[in-house]
Amino acid sequence: MEKPTSVEAYLAGLTDEQRLALAKLRATVRSVASDATEGISYAMPAFKVAGRGLCCYAAFNDHYSLFPMSKQVIADHADELGARATGKGTIRFEYGERLPVALVKKIVKARVAEVQAKRGRQKT
Repeated sequence: MEKPTSVEAYLAGLTDEQRLALAKLRATVRSVASDATEGISYAMPAFKVAGRGLCCYAAFNDHYSLFPMSKQVIADHADELGARATGKGTIRFEYGERLPVALVKKIVKARVAEVQAKRGRQKT
């Protein structure tokens, strides 16, 4: 598979089930990070805030994942994430389960705050 050059190209290569799941995840992230720009990072769809990576997401054969690009954000929400936190930087969702929208929003809000705080420290 060739590396996608746009989010639309990435999504076009997915099954209907994968595309629908990622559409819900994408819309959830967008609802919290409305000023974020979209693109491709690490061959996955990604959101950036003020030019800094916010999160990536991707579809796999038996699950889809959100990558908040922050070990700290995942650690801070470990209890709520439970078994969904499958790696230092990965939050995993099953296609058959309902997306925990409130939890995803909480994680993205925390990540936006983290990016903005880092941005503020760099300007001083």
